[in-house]
Amino acid sequence: DEQSVIAQLSLFRERVLPDLENNIKCGNSLIGNDFYSGQQPGLLDEETLYRVNAFDWEKGFAAVKTGGFDAVIGNPPYVRQELLGEAKSYFQDHYQVYHGVADLYAYFIEKGVSLLTENGLFGMIVSNKWLRANYGKPLRHWLTQRRVIELTDFGDLPVFSKATTYPCILLIQKSEPSPTVTVSKVHTLAFEELSEYVKPLRYEVATHSLTADGWSLANSQAQALLEKLQRVGVPLDEYVKGQIFYGIKTGLNEAFVIDSKTREKLIAKDPKSAELIKPFLLGRDIKRYQPLENQQHLILIPKGWTRLTSGGIKNAWKWFQQHYPAIATHLKRFAQIAPLRHDQGEYWWELRACDYYPEFEKPKLILPDISNRGNVAFDEKGQFYSLNTTYILPRNDRYLLGLLNSKLITFYYNSLSASYRGGYLRFIYQYLVQLPIRQIDFHNSVDKANHDRIVHLVTQILDLNKRLATALDTHSKTVLQRQLEALDEEIDKVVYGVYDLTVAEIEIVEKMRE
Repeated sequence: DEQSVIAQLSLFRERVLPDLENNIKCGNSLIGNDFYSGQQPGLLDEETLYRVNAFDWEKGFAAVKTGGFDAVIGNPPYVRQELLGEAKSYFQDHYQVYHGVADLYAYFIEKGVSLLTENGLFGMIVSNKWLRANYGKPLRHWLTQRRVIELTDFGDLPVFSKATTYPCILLIQKSEPSPTVTVSKVHTLAFEELSEYVKPLRYEVATHSLTADGWSLANSQAQALLEKLQRVGVPLDEYVKGQIFYGIKTGLNEAFVIDSKTREKLIAKDPKSAELIKPFLLGRDIKRYQPLENQQHLILIPKGWTRLTSGGIKNAWKWFQQHYPAIATHLKRFAQIAPLRHDQGEYWWELRACDYYPEFEKPKLILPDISNRGNVAFDEKGQFYSLNTTYILPRNDRYLLGLLNSKLITFYYNSLSASYRGGYLRFIYQYLVQLPIRQIDFHNSVDKANHDRIVHLVTQILDLNKRLATALDTHSKTVLQRQLEALDEEIDKVVYGVYDLTVAEIEIVEKMRE
């Protein structure tokens, strides 16, 4: 930032200090002069040239003759990948950590380490999203070949009061990788000195456990348990034979998602409207084990429906107006913006193509994409469609429902997903598919007994939650709630048995969020 450089120079000149004009430079530290030579003549205008402001490190710091700096420190700007513009192609050609949607700080890490002399130290405070995000995979792979000395994770603490950044401090030495990384997780900002605060919190993580797929930062005991769960179970994706589906993306919710009052009006005007209107759930409508109730409805007109239903009639909109007049009138208000959707059907009033629409009308497990723990409900009758802030598993499987809602699976999920402000987790496809599900050998009497016990307990919880939803007096609600808590704890105990956990391993799980 040119203004910051000028301000610092002015400040230094107010004091009796050496001349620092040759030490403070202004330029784009990630982009070298070869950026210009790689562009077609006349392609870059003056504004772009000024904004890029490429920096030549060798010329800029010609006095550094020892092969690099002893230390590089900083707090790089938090710039999302959408704003990187013309620099992206340069990053792709020049950085090993490049990913198409990586934030800018990933390149600052690689650049900073590359500027070090042998055994030099790099330290920066950056977002912790690289630990598990897809775009962090190249960076994680690159770091496994470096010596990561220490990683201090602030989780979801508001280190920067005006920005939600989820920061961590990364300390790297330019030398051969070491067998362990020192990790500490900060639980509060109420400390005088960070280095003193983290002393009792530090623990070692084996470098071999930090793979390109994701860094969990679990201590050795927790890591051993995670590896055991992986051995005992199979990935959820394998268990359900690949049937984990996103909810529906309309591209224009204000047109296709309607409330109950609007639904009633449309059906009152034209009873045939009911054929195209489905009960619709949002993420917030889904609560673990609880009966599903929708406040919203979906106008469901799949891609190709108009052509198939009308027999391929030439004037499709006229046909639609004649046969479904109420819905046509409702959608007509969106006739200008609906065609602008990136993904839609053959006509602007249709939804995008989806091979699994029929799965929504089957018994299924359903969960929201944001929750503080396993939060799965059961659509026993296959009544509901749901928004793309949800996932569905079209299975009538109460055993699986019990596992996914257990403390143990939440413990495992914590190792996959970063936590967000308030301790919330993002339940997204790339992590869901990895959950270890213990398959039951029904020829094994212990296996079968555990399976049947979980199914029985889950059935009781589902029934009690239905009663709780209709209970009127406080005493009845309290009694039911106590029964539900007892059943929930019993399921957790049986799940521990399913995965053959020891007393010490159970204690690790029980303390996971203390």
